[in-house]
Amino acid sequence: MEQFVINMLNGLSYGMVLFLIASGMSIVMGAMNITNLAHGVLYMVGAYVGWTTAVKYGAPFVIGLVAGGLGAGIVGLVIERGFLRHLYKKPNEQVLLTFGFVYILTNLCLWVWGGWPRMPFTAKVLAGSIEIMGKTYPKARLATIIIGFVLAIILWWLQDRTRIGAMVRAGMDNKEMTMGLGINLERVFASVFFVASCIAGVAGVLGAQLLGVYNALGLEILLLALIVIIVGGVGSIQGALLGGLLIGVIDAFGKALFPRLAMFTMYFTMIVVLLLRPSGLLGRKA
Repeated sequence: MEQFVINMLNGLSYGMVLFLIASGMSIVMGAMNITNLAHGVLYMVGAYVGWTTAVKYGAPFVIGLVAGGLGAGIVGLVIERGFLRHLYKKPNEQVLLTFGFVYILTNLCLWVWGGWPRMPFTAKVLAGSIEIMGKTYPKARLATIIIGFVLAIILWWLQDRTRIGAMVRAGMDNKEMTMGLGINLERVFASVFFVASCIAGVAGVLGAQLLGVYNALGLEILLLALIVIIVGGVGSIQGALLGGLLIGVIDAFGKALFPRLAMFTMYFTMIVVLLLRPSGLLGRKA
């Protein structure tokens, strides 16, 4: 029973990081029809900025979270305003451009921060462990679960209970009609892209507590985000949350019960979902 609880907590903490990674990318894909393959590298930029702020300069971890989110948000906004806004309804060009930014930003990070990996870091108050059912468990992982649930509630509220969320949902369903009502979708979409990039940066700092920071994160995180989006469905905060938690828990129990097959468990889950429900578990339908 104790091992079950520990594996479940591991899965939830990892799943919350996956949710934060995938939620912004999912909304951008659903609202703007943009496949932003640079989303994973925005996660890495946020992680490096957070490490610089919290570790190198000794700022509080919360300031590192804010700095990581803003750093990734600004980079994402530059990509959207400078390049992607000229490529709406051009999926092939979007894929080539954003994948090119993966290499550009990865090499910029290599130039600025060097190639050696940074160890996981967290707030001083979250350092160490607490005892759960006779076993020690890191405080940082518990904090990741709590912060993830809080952010999930905030994002759900923004999407389903606010005017800006109604505009985004309307834009997902019928862009022409929404623009005919006098809504400036270009400004709305720029805001959505900025918020999605900020979430990726925050996820990078939170994920650094579990995964550390290193130069190959961009492509690795991108693959995980795509798996979560496929499982949960495009354009839905609830779908990203369900997909992230499901993949996180399955991965944790797979590593504990089937260590030799653990790397295949999330891919097997994705294949099953694609066969049974191609739009994802909670994906929005046009």
